Amino acid sequence: MSAIGLLQAPGVGSCWRESFALSVVAEGAEDETELPVLQKSEKSKTISKIGRELKGIVFVIQSQSNSFHSKRAEDLKRDILKQAVDLGKELPTVLLIHQIDRHEGSWTILPLMKDFSVTYGRNTSWIFFCEEDTRIQVLKLLETLRRFDKSKEWFLGKALYDEESTIIHHYAFAENPTVFKFPDFAAGWALSIPLVNKLAKKLKSEPLKSDFTIDLKHEIALYIWQKGEGPHLTPVPEFCTDDVNSYKADHCATTFSNFLPLCGEPVNKEDVFVAVKTCRKFHGDRIPVVKQTWEREAALIEYYSDYADISIPTIDLGIPNTDRGHCGKTFAILERFLNRTSPKTPWLVVVDDDTLISIFRLRKLLSCYDPNEPVFLGERYGYGLGTGGYSYITGGGGMVFSRTAVQKLLASKCRCYSMDAPDDMVLGMCFSGLGIPITHSPLFHQARPMDYPKDYLSHQIPVSFHKHWNIDPVKVYFTWLAPNTEESRNGKKAGYNREDL
Repeated sequence: MSAIGLLQAPGVGSCWRESFALSVVAEGAEDETELPVLQKSEKSKTISKIGRELKGIVFVIQSQSNSFHSKRAEDLKRDILKQAVDLGKELPTVLLIHQIDRHEGSWTILPLMKDFSVTYGRNTSWIFFCEEDTRIQVLKLLETLRRFDKSKEWFLGKALYDEESTIIHHYAFAENPTVFKFPDFAAGWALSIPLVNKLAKKLKSEPLKSDFTIDLKHEIALYIWQKGEGPHLTPVPEFCTDDVNSYKADHCATTFSNFLPLCGEPVNKEDVFVAVKTCRKFHGDRIPVVKQTWEREAALIEYYSDYADISIPTIDLGIPNTDRGHCGKTFAILERFLNRTSPKTPWLVVVDDDTLISIFRLRKLLSCYDPNEPVFLGERYGYGLGTGGYSYITGGGGMVFSRTAVQKLLASKCRCYSMDAPDDMVLGMCFSGLGIPITHSPLFHQARPMDYPKDYLSHQIPVSFHKHWNIDPVKVYFTWLAPNTEESRNGKKAGYNREDL
């Protein structure tokens, strides 16, 4: 693994140096003839100290290879380096995770610990992780990290916790789920090098199990905690997810962009074809919810079932319903999209009949993606990534395909190994084999709003949720997903009241 080459921009930072000199004068030294000497001495010491601290941090941006995401990560990298130049001559190492390693599981972080330990284990103090939309005040970050003894094992972040046990965390800590804290990646999180070295040593002796990756931030915290043998997450108030323009952000070393991405005009309604997977036994209870909520947002929508019901209407694809997995049905939908819909329709969305989705927001989000690229978008899960496995888009939150991605998939020989195989996992396996990356968006959700920490959802404008179990799905849609006047106008987060659901 090699660090990304860094560029130093000469001549930048004079404004900071001038303001620093003024601050020294303002402290009011009694002998004015000594001021120039004091200025130079103090300034030199401070720049030297900041330089050492900057060299002691490795910034790791949790980036993705899709062109939209990689550009955002590159922009953040440039901003970090510019701030470093403004602060002095020393530049930190800034890594983009999708460029570190071609290993499929790099995004799960833990497989990289051995490389981090070997490369940075002796000459740095911290590994600081952040998302592409995290905004960092580098000087405040340095001030924050100074509070912690870098020779000890530290796991730092903005703490999230479950208010009740949830399926996405396998009902962990069921008696009192609030006791276990895990980091909000959007605020950034940090590991001290002693902890990185310890994790690397453990991974060398005990390789990661071949298992599912569902909620990475929770799973990393569990692995570090080691059932009490390792450190808990230490909450850091300066790691924030408030918007950079918020009055709350004054004390923050990190902030987060709380806007729904919008890159020009939303894609046209007619550019998004929606396929709803259903079956006869759910025609009476789930389909009416779709029609009461988000169906009106879709210009092109078809319902695929094991029974043709003209009142909906549904289309019988000739694929029997299965109790688990729907691989046969999903591949039939992909074939139909390619052969029966207009070739000018660039996007396909496949959802379950109990998926709640905002097509309005999805059209905004898709304005940032190029349909001429093979895009496979949604909430990313992983299987067996510690030992080579693959990533996949979990189906319940909705799977978004560019036409180009569908064409490349169906041109290959990759198909279902059985009709009732899990469609989302087979698709992940196929795209992995084709070298087409999964594109993750945390705005898609496999579960219900109540299954996620409130603080986590507070900085999101969600695109989807999934499941009707123990909730009023219509109420959930109109609380969390329905477009409103303010959002329609400027894309900001909705101002309505979200009740406990």
